[in-house]
Amino acid sequence: MIWDKAEELGRLIGQTQEYKAMRRAEATLREDQDAQAKVELIQKLARQMDELVAGGQMPDQAAAEAYEQAVRELEVSPSGQAYAVARANFEKVMIRVNQMIAQGMEKGATSSIITLG
Repeated sequence: MIWDKAEELGRLIGQTQEYKAMRRAEATLREDQDAQAKVELIQKLARQMDELVAGGQMPDQAAAEAYEQAVRELEVSPSGQAYAVARANFEKVMIRVNQMIAQGMEKGATSSIITLG
């Protein structure tokens, strides 16, 4: 029963305008060659910094600045901006969903009625 409800919730979330807008923005971002190059550079720099940190070293200032510059450039690109806005809107929906789930859990924990089948 709980898995059916979870699947139904996922289906309903997938039908929200915020989710659909985020998926469209993701597709646009993937189609934008300049933005895609920036995404790949950001991922490469992030991996390099992660490897340094995992090895007990701190990334040098030049690497950190290169990463920040790449992120800024992506954020100011039209497709990057559209994606950031769409993702933020979807995250607001998910925060609200999680709040409602938590409320339901609290109600369920204090209820003396057993509803599981």
